[in-house]
Amino acid sequence: MANKTIDMSKIRLLLRLHAQGYGKKTISAHTGIARNTVKKYLLRFVSLQLTFDHIDKLNDHELEQLFADKDKAESIVAERYVDLEALLPQMEKQLKRKGITRLVLWEQYRQNHPDGYSRSHFNQLLQDYMGRSQPVMHMEHKAGDKLFIDFAGDKLHVTDAETGEVQDVEVFVAILGCSQLTYVEAVQSQKKEDLIKVCEHAFHYIGGTPAAVVPDNLKSAVTRSSRYEPKINEAFAAFAEHYNVVVLPARAYRPKDKALVEGAVKLIYRSIYPKVSEQPYTSLEALNTAIWAALELHNNTPFKARDYSRRQQFDELEKETLSPLPVYQYEVKQQAVVTVMKNGHICLRADKHYYSVPYKYIGKKVKLLYTSAAVEVYLSYECIAVHKRDMRKYQYTTLVDHLASAHRYKSEWSAAWFIAQAGQISTEVADYITKVIESKQHPEQAYKSCSGILSLVRKGGNERLIRACCRAASYGNYSYRIIEDILTKNLDHDDTVDQAGYMPDHHNIRGSSYYQ
Repeated sequence: MANKTIDMSKIRLLLRLHAQGYGKKTISAHTGIARNTVKKYLLRFVSLQLTFDHIDKLNDHELEQLFADKDKAESIVAERYVDLEALLPQMEKQLKRKGITRLVLWEQYRQNHPDGYSRSHFNQLLQDYMGRSQPVMHMEHKAGDKLFIDFAGDKLHVTDAETGEVQDVEVFVAILGCSQLTYVEAVQSQKKEDLIKVCEHAFHYIGGTPAAVVPDNLKSAVTRSSRYEPKINEAFAAFAEHYNVVVLPARAYRPKDKALVEGAVKLIYRSIYPKVSEQPYTSLEALNTAIWAALELHNNTPFKARDYSRRQQFDELEKETLSPLPVYQYEVKQQAVVTVMKNGHICLRADKHYYSVPYKYIGKKVKLLYTSAAVEVYLSYECIAVHKRDMRKYQYTTLVDHLASAHRYKSEWSAAWFIAQAGQISTEVADYITKVIESKQHPEQAYKSCSGILSLVRKGGNERLIRACCRAASYGNYSYRIIEDILTKNLDHDDTVDQAGYMPDHHNIRGSSYYQ
């Protein structure tokens, strides 16, 4: 092929480097063969349509005969390939555009090169070029290791039974790496609440949890994508922690990282979409019922050229490797950031209900995580309060331990509490306190009076307070002021009966008849 005979060992090295994806310039530098000569040998190699493994098995004589000059035929092949080789890089880029197929590229190629390659030969050469420029690595998936998840690009539809309005719905797809068991469900949106719900349904469908979940870079799963340290959405991370799985986001713009689920989406376009698109559905439930019926056929249909299905492979290889599901299902936690009010409470605006937090956090901004059952309050990732959720509007849920000492004392006030405190002194004091409370239209009106009366124990002791209550009761006067006067004037020491309530006869007293 060249004017100077080239050693066959260099030819083998040339072809080996080409098979490994090196360009003509690199091959020329490694072998010491001129670039134009390298190009000629490669053109001959491509025209033979042989693999390097086949070439490597030939001895030097057979290899020399294989690359003998074919003058005219070779020149035609060389000319056609040179023309096509210049177009291949641009064709590879065009294939990434929507609507561009290899057939479209071949038709454009033949319009400009009527004597060019046939369609099958064109496809083969294009495939060989793409294989050299974009080498891929075969991945072996361990049983129970990864569940790949994604949303299909093409949406399904639900029709409103009353208005006839057609609404698009998302289609969630999950596939296990080893057995390729697939789960599909239609859902309202791609929001985190819906994503978590369908992921949970997928776990229950396969009957366990894998070691890791591999999502696409959805905002509902990944807050910030990164090749090295992506930031996982807090809600999705909490869900993963509940099910004890790791989240391993695929790299952005690297569909081969999740090639399995990309392939699964294409398969359900052929195996499920045609079956569920035959009739309209008025609810997500009805649509999903049809999807799941078609899904069972998909999972139980044997692989092409094999005698087992996805379901059989799952039962044999992967089912026992999954971790058990937790006892309780995950409940999505809503979030809110609020400021602790001066009264030591925060307001959950969703319900307009107030919950207490320790008084030392007054004025601080805190994060609320709440479900239908509970409300949790966090400050700098530390849980400072937990309450049972109460949806009564404008009501307060208060824990005594959260109050300041003075407030805590007042929070314990009640009619029964004051009577019990008085009963610890004597029954006379308890009876007097009872009368004080009964003398008011509302019990709380008497609480300060009762508190004041009981505080007088510190001034005179239990015995003096007992005598003072008995003396005030004899007057029929029930108030804090009368007890304080008795103790201040030491009237509790006077054993004479107070006649303050008795009116003696006197000629200067007119009597009731005077006013008739």
